[in-house]
Amino acid sequence: MTVSYKKLWKLLIDRDMKKKDLQAAAGISPSSISKLSKNEYVSMDVLIKVCTALGVDFKDIMELVPNMVEERE
Repeated sequence: MTVSYKKLWKLLIDRDMKKKDLQAAAGISPSSISKLSKNEYVSMDVLIKVCTALGVDFKDIMELVPNMVEERE
């Protein structure tokens, strides 16, 4: 399973916010924004700051997606 933050980016669009706005509101670093953009690991602390700044729950900004692995015979 991997994590997708597509819900977060859709939420920002709906709220007319840019990534820099989120960075300032949540008090997170540019590298955390970059990691979120690449669906990479970020700490729980970063996720809590994002959720708190936006007034949402984890399920509103992220989802688990299955890895698509080709089976070889």
